[in-house]
Amino acid sequence: MSIILRGVVCALGVGIGWAKPYIPGEPVKLGFKDFAAEFLDYHCVECHDEATKKGDLSLEDLGPVDETNAALWKSIWAQVSLREMPPKKKEQPKVIERLKFSDWIVDELQRVMKDKGEFQAHLDPHKGNFLDHDLLFGKLPDGIELAPPASPKRIWRVTPQEHITRLNELINTEPEYDPEKPGIRTRGDTVPTNHGGELKLYFGADRIIKWQGGTVAYATSVKSVPVVLSSARKHGFENYPNFHTVNSAEATQILGKAEDILRYMAYGPLSIANPEQITDDPATYEKIRPKGDLRGLPTALVYSTKVKRPLTPVYEVMKASQLSEDLLLRAVNYVFEAVTFRPPTEKELEQYLLVTSEAIEKVGKEDGVFIGLSAIFLDRDALFRPELGVSGKPSKDGRVMLQDWELGLAVNHALSYIKPDEQLRESIVEGRMRTRADVKREVTRMLMDNSFRKPRILRFFRDYFDHDLGGYICKDDKALAATGVSGRGSNHYRAMFDATASTDRLIELILEEDKEVLKELLTTQKVVATRSDSKYFGGLKTREERNAAIAEQKKADKLAKEKAAADLEALKEELTVLDAKIKVAKDGQTKKGLDREKKKLEGAKKKAQNIVKKGAGTRGNPALKEAKISGPKIFARVSHRSFGNGSMKPERTLATAPKGERMGILTHPSWLVSHSDAMDNHAILRGRWIRERLLGGGIPDVPITVDAMLPDQPNTTLRSRMHVTRETYCWTCHEKMDPLGLPFEMFNHAGLHRTTELGKPVDTSGVIVDSGDPKLDGPVENALDLIKKLSESERVEQVFIRHAFRYWMGRNETINDAPVLQEAHRVYRKSGGSMKALIASLVTSDAFLYRR
Repeated sequence: MSIILRGVVCALGVGIGWAKPYIPGEPVKLGFKDFAAEFLDYHCVECHDEATKKGDLSLEDLGPVDETNAALWKSIWAQVSLREMPPKKKEQPKVIERLKFSDWIVDELQRVMKDKGEFQAHLDPHKGNFLDHDLLFGKLPDGIELAPPASPKRIWRVTPQEHITRLNELINTEPEYDPEKPGIRTRGDTVPTNHGGELKLYFGADRIIKWQGGTVAYATSVKSVPVVLSSARKHGFENYPNFHTVNSAEATQILGKAEDILRYMAYGPLSIANPEQITDDPATYEKIRPKGDLRGLPTALVYSTKVKRPLTPVYEVMKASQLSEDLLLRAVNYVFEAVTFRPPTEKELEQYLLVTSEAIEKVGKEDGVFIGLSAIFLDRDALFRPELGVSGKPSKDGRVMLQDWELGLAVNHALSYIKPDEQLRESIVEGRMRTRADVKREVTRMLMDNSFRKPRILRFFRDYFDHDLGGYICKDDKALAATGVSGRGSNHYRAMFDATASTDRLIELILEEDKEVLKELLTTQKVVATRSDSKYFGGLKTREERNAAIAEQKKADKLAKEKAAADLEALKEELTVLDAKIKVAKDGQTKKGLDREKKKLEGAKKKAQNIVKKGAGTRGNPALKEAKISGPKIFARVSHRSFGNGSMKPERTLATAPKGERMGILTHPSWLVSHSDAMDNHAILRGRWIRERLLGGGIPDVPITVDAMLPDQPNTTLRSRMHVTRETYCWTCHEKMDPLGLPFEMFNHAGLHRTTELGKPVDTSGVIVDSGDPKLDGPVENALDLIKKLSESERVEQVFIRHAFRYWMGRNETINDAPVLQEAHRVYRKSGGSMKALIASLVTSDAFLYRR
């Protein structure tokens, strides 16, 4: 053994019987010279010294971590964690050696960058796969001692969807769950985006009975509350506690919108409209409304007189002629629990009563009540959900179990966007939310109750599949038209927002069956579709089929012209005869009848003339082969409030996908378009999704020195343009993505199936490499072949469990969580692939219940 190797082994305590066990996550109390430098010397410098400089990188003079070399150390961390370095043909570090080196870099980067923007890359969900999968589901090497699972103490920023849904409860009365129409949006479901993909809360939209203009004008004229949230993310999980904060600009906006909400709670539409706009007879307002074009203006709206909002203590306070302390107390209590989901403490109640009373004293009841109650909307617990373990007692291992309101709200948040139902609230108040058994009781009850809405589960699948982004991909009009769908106006984007709702509903249907959920989602032949989806679930014809269709249309057009010409001559004769009859008609009633008949014949004559001149016109796109959409009628969750003629409709059909063309959500237009770009497919993005979400692989960040653009080469295939990624420097990463994304070339970037591209058979071949499961590795014919192989893999199932863990724990998994993950997978398998069983296992685990 060399001197260097002995130094490394001794420093790490590996292979020595008396060495202290390595506990993942504990600080690595070793220095640069006696640890990190020796690791680099032994494993890295041979290829990265001044003489060799492989990849134009020398580590020979690399010193301790500091702000000037932090980016390089971050890159080293990624390469070592992903086992990209040392190269596979070189001697590999021991598992503990690699883990300790990785932990040491993270510790040092956190220390050095503490006051310089912080280092948090290791906390990003995209980096969760940097932890070797086999360490979580395989046998641990000797020398590793796991700490009892727990999550860090933290506060979670309320998500945009949760915040809007929470505020919606204050001003709108949503319908209760109807078991006869299970797809219709009901109370507790998330507030859907509007026809333009915006997430907004609208005031009084359920009372509007007349407006001016179309959909856009309507939506513009209705007063609304937009999402207030910083650091918006595009892909993947969005609900980690360290992602979002509230800055001063947001706080100011929240305060302003809080007053709008409170005024609507008190006065309804009178808080935003003139009294004459509130009537059950719109004609009365038409006589007195302002002159001119009112489209997009609040004065264009007419509200019914029927009260539909919840009548709360805020309404009672403002209605009362004299303000009593009891009324004010009830209002403060109500608003506080409505926005924080828990009752105020005596101190909090006293504080907000004082603020509101002082405001009333200074500016009067009207404004004072609204100013005082608005402050509650900025309470910490109105914007964040604390999990600090304030009630529990620390155990010997330093963990604290959540208790009472912290635990109850954590359980509620795992499933719901609205405040706890009466049963859960009673359990919290009565001290029955303090044990694992308490949690299991409540979670099981809520999971089994269909009337208890669980939008957080659906949100998991949106964050996991990323199928909800299609309407936000700005397509080039010409490129979109070439796909076979309409490139005009907003038709495509509206279809994509509809497609998102349809895929959501399909996910819900599979969750209702709750058997082999992941496999069903990946392989189902069911589709939920609108009428227009016959195009999107259809396909493109081959050149021969298209030419035959065009020839058939021309033939039909010729026959239509010949028939129209013959009809035209006959019509002319009929009109001549009819004109003669009209001239001699003496009876007025007879003449009226003849005039009606003449008008009808003239209409037919005009139609025939038009066909003779222009032809019958094509019947559909000759290049498009539409899918047959037939089956039982169902509903999807869209906004139930009208937005005019452009409104999204809930009606859907549960159909079967065209045989041999589709298989599961990854072949649905919603997913395919969400993973495309403006001009074409995005095989790299699709391949990365497969690598990360199904195979559990990690991809390092693109170096800033790399121009990550494909060449602009018109009339060439995407596969051909991707030749640049095969350069040695790029292929190390792209080998893990491109061959997984290219099988989806059997679809174009609007999601239509195709067999040819640029007049030649489309190449849909791919290959699975370095998956971690030798049984998976090998070539695949197309996307369906790829999906079928992946759906049958135990590793893919385990990776799905890892992502579910991240979502419900709000953090990346660590080696210490291995027992939790293994138990969750065991439960999932034993239950026959039940999502309910998986969630119950995770939410009753130590990682969910305990804080450290």
